[in-house]
Amino acid sequence: MDSKKKIATVCLGGCSGCHMSILDIDERILDVAKLADIVKSPIVDGKEFPEGVDIAIVEGSVTSDEHWHEIKLIRKRSKFIVALGDCAVMTNVTGMRNYFPLQEVIDEAYKNSVSNDAEGAEPNDPALLKLHDKVVPLQEVVKVDFIIPGCPPSADTIFYVLFEFLNNRIPNLSEVNKLKYG
Repeated sequence: MDSKKKIATVCLGGCSGCHMSILDIDERILDVAKLADIVKSPIVDGKEFPEGVDIAIVEGSVTSDEHWHEIKLIRKRSKFIVALGDCAVMTNVTGMRNYFPLQEVIDEAYKNSVSNDAEGAEPNDPALLKLHDKVVPLQEVVKVDFIIPGCPPSADTIFYVLFEFLNNRIPNLSEVNKLKYG
């Protein structure tokens, strides 16, 4: 019987900067690999979210029907959800569109913006995006078990949290801050 835990990482509405910080854990990924298999990640592949995930690390906020359905599926199939970064926790940059009516945002992004498209070309149909009127953080849609704040969070913090969970301990971010700030 395989005793390794299963980790999945997902990027919803965000810039993928948090996933770049995951990559910044560098060779420490080998320490993670001894204890866990990465069963889904946008860095590795695009397959459907698997069943039986121990730790789901989710970057970004919920901006659309697709994100809403995805985070619901992630919650159903995961023991722990870790909200990774400020977009996941409080919408951050992604939520800046909440200050404007959705149609104005769509018009500015798809109709009024400068483009290199041939003259007369029609923009992609924004209705296909099925954006929600407001961007919301993960915890407004599902139960979140732990948060890693930052924009983006440091690789050291991400590694610490992962390693604690993989060793059946609840991370204490004040310990990380003691190491960083004394």
